[in-house]
Amino acid sequence: MVLRPVITLTTDFGLTDPFVGVMKGVVAGICPAAHVIDISHGVKAFDVLEGALAIWQAWRYFPAETIHVIVVDPGVGSSRQPVLCRMRNAWFIAPDNGVLTLVERDVRRNGGAILHRSLQNPEYRLPAQSNTFHGRDIFAPAAAHLAAQIEHGRVAAETFGPVIEGLIQLEVAEPIHNPDGSIEGVVLKADRFGNLLTNLTAADLPDDRMNFSLELGSLRITRFCRFYAEAPPGELCAIVGSSGLLEIATNCGSAKETTRIAAGTKFLLISG
Repeated sequence: MVLRPVITLTTDFGLTDPFVGVMKGVVAGICPAAHVIDISHGVKAFDVLEGALAIWQAWRYFPAETIHVIVVDPGVGSSRQPVLCRMRNAWFIAPDNGVLTLVERDVRRNGGAILHRSLQNPEYRLPAQSNTFHGRDIFAPAAAHLAAQIEHGRVAAETFGPVIEGLIQLEVAEPIHNPDGSIEGVVLKADRFGNLLTNLTAADLPDDRMNFSLELGSLRITRFCRFYAEAPPGELCAIVGSSGLLEIATNCGSAKETTRIAAGTKFLLISG
């Protein structure tokens, strides 16, 4: 059975330099049949948590056997390992620096299978390797060789390297559910529109979403909306966004600019 393999790319490379194009060129030279899809190259430079959020938001919407390459790698050239991971029905190729924390947490919670390998086989790397561009020299070639195996229906994951016990995990705060019903959360990031994504999911929220307050220092938000335009322009509101996370948003505006709240800011959600 011959399949057209899918490879996704998530990086902090931006689009000004040739880095993304070079990685695609490496893939094309090894597995021309691979369909390469960009998830994002706008991850903030060196921000591993933002990269972790990007791939967590995206990976489940791709077909089975997709190969996800994530290169947000401030430790490039150091002792950190390049890894190949099988999680549920997808493949992940990335540096072992915590960028797969949220995907792995999600898969484990849902009982999915997980296997980690160290990318050590020199046959799956470019012959000459720099200490500053492992996206080109290690990650893209490994993805392309795996894609070639998938294309011909004979994956041999063991040829990429030995099994390793686990990956480095980021310390991503979990919501704290207090005995009085309040929930302590934290802002994770702001998206391009200035919406503030938090670590609360829809499942964390009280049943009565119309009777609550969200307190961030002196700021108090009491409007919950089903969609952005439900709030008057310029008014802050809470909303469950497309990723399933609770967001602080402003209709036709930037909650980030309005509030000057940064990632890492803690808040309290009080119901009733």
